[in-house]
Amino acid sequence: MTTPPPKQTEIILDSIADGVFTIDLERRITSFNKAAETITGIEKKDAIGRYCWDVFRASICESNCSLRQTMDTGKSIPPQAIFIVNSDGERIPISISTAILKDEHGKEIGGVETFRDLSVVEELRKELENRHSFFDIISKNEEMMRLFGILEQVAESSATLLLVGESGTGKELFAKAIHSLSPRRRGPMITVNCGALPDTLLESELFGYKAGAFTDAKRDKPGRLALAEGGTLFLDEIGDISPALQVRLLRFLQEKVYEPLGSTGTRKADVRIVAATNSDLEILVARGRFRQDLYYRINVVKLVLPPLRERREDIPLLASHFIRKFNRLSGKEIQGLSPEVFPILMAHEFPGNIRELENIIEYATVVCKEALIGIEHLPDSIRPSPEMPDAGKDGPAGGKTPSWENLERDFILEALQKNAWKRSVTAEQLGIHPSTLWRKMKRLGIQIPKKEPAF
Repeated sequence: MTTPPPKQTEIILDSIADGVFTIDLERRITSFNKAAETITGIEKKDAIGRYCWDVFRASICESNCSLRQTMDTGKSIPPQAIFIVNSDGERIPISISTAILKDEHGKEIGGVETFRDLSVVEELRKELENRHSFFDIISKNEEMMRLFGILEQVAESSATLLLVGESGTGKELFAKAIHSLSPRRRGPMITVNCGALPDTLLESELFGYKAGAFTDAKRDKPGRLALAEGGTLFLDEIGDISPALQVRLLRFLQEKVYEPLGSTGTRKADVRIVAATNSDLEILVARGRFRQDLYYRINVVKLVLPPLRERREDIPLLASHFIRKFNRLSGKEIQGLSPEVFPILMAHEFPGNIRELENIIEYATVVCKEALIGIEHLPDSIRPSPEMPDAGKDGPAGGKTPSWENLERDFILEALQKNAWKRSVTAEQLGIHPSTLWRKMKRLGIQIPKKEPAF
């Protein structure tokens, strides 16, 4: 095979839409095509002769340079997505691949890297995420979308609102969204975790106190009600407050007045109350632990937030969101989850809901030093045991643990059945491409049942 002359090679490289550059054994740039100039904003004459890390200014250059790995090992690195900084200081997402550069005698003389601008792809991803996000609440679940639809009407009202959901379902995010959408959005939003404070301290925190009300009260202190004037007071875990404090809170809700501790006079407060609980208040009322009249006062408008196990289609969306969040905080450039991790997360029950998923992803990003989060990066609490992939299919009843392949098969099969075997709908729910679902079905031996003939 005849090697093209240098000028012809340059013309060929300049006609390619992807950026291409080469380096010598000292990692100085020896060639730089037009697409590379366009993507980086750096002219060829300014790039030639410089070290590649001076031109691209990416975190991968210092810690995990793909070109250096290729030249050290002699093996090409599969495509991976990273960010570089262009001449204007903007972060540009690109996909890179590398290879060894050899002369006509097979002697290594440097390396070559090609990179593709992913800015359009990133914009499409952001647009898609925006369709599934509402004031930092991310979901494409049908019930969550219904809640999004009524949130604006709920926010316009001044009625007391009760948010019901398990711990970690995002009740505080909903409270913030309601405040941000309401006419009170210019006022403060004050949060009180009723379950985190002892009763005596909670009372003074809510209503404030006058100097001399108790031994350490050297001067007046406004309570959270006063601080929330003109805004919203979010009472989290309201089911934990004592009967005595329930009486004082009921009076405020009925009359919009309260008395600071040690005061002989009442004060008015223009505050909207948003309460939240992970308890069944009706059961607490029946047991005499929560006042029925207070329950009716805070239960004017009630929103029930579904747990994560009932909105599993949101797990891929949320996982991607948390990976990007912790990438920004840690300076890493993890691209996502490996295919083996998805069935593990999708099969997990998530008793801690979204907060638990966030903690799992945070742990994984701390220990992961690769482009994708693998099974080995998951916390021990959800990571499969080493013998699980070789386990039998009988399950707990047969004394064997099902393999993750069997769990993945059961999960996909259940999703297909729920969606009447519609692959496109199931793929969207699982957060994967329909062609990926089809390949998984073939690999796992899942067949769409034939329709019975009509008689």
